[in-house]
Amino acid sequence: MKMLRGSSALLLLFLILTSCNEAPEGEKRTYRMGFQNSAPRFDDLNMAIQSINMWTTRADAAMITTEVPWKEIYSGTDVVNFVVSNYKGLVDYYRTKNFKLWVYIDPQNGLDRSADALALVAAGKTIADPAVQNVYRRFVFVIDSVLAPDHLGLALETNLIRSAASAAIYNGVKQAANLAAQDILAVKPNAKVSVSVQADHAWGRLTGGTYQGIAQDFTDFPFMKELGISSYPYFGFDTPEEIPSDFYSRLVDGKDISVFISEGGWTSASVTTDTRTFTSSPEIQQHYIERQAQLLSAVKSIGYFQLTFTDIDVDHLPADVPANIAYFAYLGLVDKLFQPKPALDAWDEIFKRPLTE
Repeated sequence: MKMLRGSSALLLLFLILTSCNEAPEGEKRTYRMGFQNSAPRFDDLNMAIQSINMWTTRADAAMITTEVPWKEIYSGTDVVNFVVSNYKGLVDYYRTKNFKLWVYIDPQNGLDRSADALALVAAGKTIADPAVQNVYRRFVFVIDSVLAPDHLGLALETNLIRSAASAAIYNGVKQAANLAAQDILAVKPNAKVSVSVQADHAWGRLTGGTYQGIAQDFTDFPFMKELGISSYPYFGFDTPEEIPSDFYSRLVDGKDISVFISEGGWTSASVTTDTRTFTSSPEIQQHYIERQAQLLSAVKSIGYFQLTFTDIDVDHLPADVPANIAYFAYLGLVDKLFQPKPALDAWDEIFKRPLTE
């Protein structure tokens, strides 16, 4: 899943003064924790500020996940100016918090892994085209040069794209990501580049199948220095307790590679898709956060991200946002009115653990 990109107005966030509480001694964690800045309404700056004031007190890392701004680029927008205007102020703010920064750039469609990005489709273009891949490469290089992220992701949920999309789209994503990795590693040999995989799909939980792993992803993206994992297990399990203890660790069995949870969560309300209803509650979501800590310890994760800190106000979505974002509307640790859910207490208890890196 993707979230919408930031706004230059977020430069105002330099004026926000918050600080993280000192973590007490106790059980330790190996992973940094954080969110992508989110708000119940995508276009409400006041809500964005309220959200960031709440989540940055319980985080030591930040995530930016974005599709390439195809529409703007093909309309003639300068890529450097775009990155500076939309991301630089927010990233500078994260630096004042001493956060580690993860940036993931999606060359495909964040809400439909069977298709090209909507803006590409509207322009009559596809990531299968080498010329489009070069636009992606340029955007990746500028993002890395201007923002200097600590971790850089070059494609998202690659195993799910391989299963859901045409061979042309998947091969376009593969080619684009590998070429972008060459560009980055040529000037920064030690850059922490990666792709993410979809854990629920790797385990066969999205299709009622059996475990299939991610061996092909290691073959197709050999540049990986680390691995991102996406997981929304309420689509495949009835309760968090059903998630196997090796849910993450099995994916990298025999590999000497660091992993992190690049996105995920468990809905706090029941949601209905075209085929079934997934039943949940705030208490079940809380149990998921607690279960997540166990799974992360088993794989010695280096990061744990939820893309949404708040719920999404689906009644005020922009017209161009696909309707299936409603499936992810209740992942927040606070609701659309910023009222805490039980899961927030679980997150806070984990965050209090001293960080060992």
